[in-house]
Amino acid sequence: MDLEAALKKLHLKKPLVVFDLETTGVQVGTDRIVEIAMIKISPDGSVVRKPEQPGKEFRILVNPEMPIPLESSLVHGVYDEDVESKHTFGAIASGLVKFLQNCDLGGFNSNRFDVPMLAEEFLRVGVDFGLEGRNLIDVQNIFHKMEQRTLKAAYKFYCDKELDGAHEAYPDTAATLEVLVSQLEKYSDSTISDSRGETVGPVPSDMDELHTFCQRTRNADLAGRLIYNEDGVVVFNFGKNKGVSVKDLIDRDPGYFGWMMRGDFPRYTKRVLEQIKDGTFK
Repeated sequence: MDLEAALKKLHLKKPLVVFDLETTGVQVGTDRIVEIAMIKISPDGSVVRKPEQPGKEFRILVNPEMPIPLESSLVHGVYDEDVESKHTFGAIASGLVKFLQNCDLGGFNSNRFDVPMLAEEFLRVGVDFGLEGRNLIDVQNIFHKMEQRTLKAAYKFYCDKELDGAHEAYPDTAATLEVLVSQLEKYSDSTISDSRGETVGPVPSDMDELHTFCQRTRNADLAGRLIYNEDGVVVFNFGKNKGVSVKDLIDRDPGYFGWMMRGDFPRYTKRVLEQIKDGTFK
């Protein structure tokens, strides 16, 4: 595939940044980023990958300010000694915000992990990284709806290539971008009947429509702890209060709100809770 030519077929209204994170673990509220790789595609489909032209893509190691568990290092290949002299996330946050300004975000499993983790890191250093107005394009959700495989299998299936360097940030990022373009071409006229007998597809190339297609649930927060029900009301999506209106519960039981704010919930979830409580959530 001529990726440069294929990218011009993306119907981008704003730049799209496809990215991947390597981290100390998988807990959004407590784990930290150790590596970031990003590729930025302009609305005209142009992309720059050369390190000497970092304006549209980059790859960087990050000091997580905590030990990297060995089991995590064995997966992504980043060890404590690799990051001990690198900048912390707080030191690069302002540059990242500028790089990501007015961009949609894409990745593989990004709606469930990479986007929440990135937002959590920004909030941890006092940077309110807004997701309002951004489309979130999750290649894994497209893949799972249409084929249900892994990134390595997706790369083989859609691009007929073997993924060398799997679980390294940049190879995964580049492969994800190639898979996305192939998916949009393959499923432009395809539909399937899912396990509930509902018709899924075709996969839209318009980013606004693709954002909706990539959603598994309509989340109010990033971690999926708070979701919209069929009536458009934000409800809890866990525990004994699953399905209960968030606004109604925190109004009648302020202690529950306090418990969540003190608990080990992601900062973005707490931010949404505060906005619902204050009546400023949109």
